Amino acid sequence: MRLVLDAGAFIALERGDRAMWRRVRQQVVNESRPITHGGVVAQVWRGGSGRQAPLARALAFTDIVGLDHRLGRDAGVLLSRSGASDAIDAAVVALAGSDDQIATSDPDDLLRLIAVSGRHIDVLTV
Repeated sequence: MRLVLDAGAFIALERGDRAMWRRVRQQVVNESRPITHGGVVAQVWRGGSGRQAPLARALAFTDIVGLDHRLGRDAGVLLSRSGASDAIDAAVVALAGSDDQIATSDPDDLLRLIAVSGRHIDVLTV
């Protein structure tokens, strides 16, 4: 199981959410680093200094993939099937595989996308 992080998960890490930090560390210990895509980073990154120092540390523990042609197309299909409109959320779901877990502060939109994905993906609300 991989842990897929959306913007809400990074915000929780930035705010020092201990449970979220434990999950990230556990992934690293299990040699399965959390994953996200560059669009999520754009949603949360504002320079990495000051109050964002914990965010910078969290990103260092995270595998960040590009929102490339393939991921974009997969996300677009999910948007079409679900009637949703947030391409960043759709790409988070497209990035997740069966039996992965997505950490989010906004599960409703993701659950709609997961429902049409055909995969079993758990949602962890942070």
